[in-house]
Amino acid sequence: MRDTDIQWHPAFVSAMELELKKDKNKLEFYREYNLNTKPLQIDLLVIKKDSVATLSNEIGKIFKGYNIIEYKSPDDSLNIDTFYKTQAYAGLYKAAGKTVNEREAEDITVSIIRESKPIELFKLLKSKNVQITMPYKGIYYINNGISIFPTQIIVTRELSDKGHTWIKSLSNKMQMPDMKKLLTETAKLKNDYEKELADSILEVALKVNSMLIEKLRGDSDMSGALMELLEPIIQDQKQIWRQNGIDEGKILGAIDALRSFGHSDDDIKAGIMKNYNLSEEEAEKYL
Repeated sequence: MRDTDIQWHPAFVSAMELELKKDKNKLEFYREYNLNTKPLQIDLLVIKKDSVATLSNEIGKIFKGYNIIEYKSPDDSLNIDTFYKTQAYAGLYKAAGKTVNEREAEDITVSIIRESKPIELFKLLKSKNVQITMPYKGIYYINNGISIFPTQIIVTRELSDKGHTWIKSLSNKMQMPDMKKLLTETAKLKNDYEKELADSILEVALKVNSMLIEKLRGDSDMSGALMELLEPIIQDQKQIWRQNGIDEGKILGAIDALRSFGHSDDDIKAGIMKNYNLSEEEAEKYL
């Protein structure tokens, strides 16, 4: 399944709401906030009702009154132009107040969220003598005046496991313990709205990590309650496989057989790409 077929952004906004749920009474969330015209759209705008209120989640420590958040899915690039685009969004948002300087620059922040570390971007920024600090694990503050607005880059893969289950689950490289943790945290939710948010994350996580589905179903440690959460999504996924002519069980069986004969992952990838008409990206997700 190609990255463009996955609803990453709605799941991302759901993840952010769950990440910040302890402080939900202090915040207002605006999904896909339009900047005057439709093509100019902020992924998420979070407004603090009290700009000086402190938030418990590390992601929100930088937040001020108006907080612009850009999300990049796992296959999206994060380069210097992307960086400046988010700054431009913040500038347009600042200038779009009803009165002059209604939104002060000092009260606007920018957050860019991506699964992997943007190494080339960081190299370029450092070559321009931009100071990059990491006050919290996986959270990088961009300093030295390259931006008018306080800016952070969040690398979800590096975030602490504690308290960041939702945002870390937006990954196409999840392992069994990660998926079990997501299922367990989802099962704990009592609020119907929060359950809906978690379901959107779980649906994306299972779609892009579909190779884990059969492993989960065969895991003797999986409780009945967790399997109940899984089953509707599993059935939807199996319907997609049937429509696309993909037999997940056969692919996984072929991989196990080839590995038992000592074939390398590169050889196995080439084989399943040919025999099951998979793209390189789709094949890699089975390995």
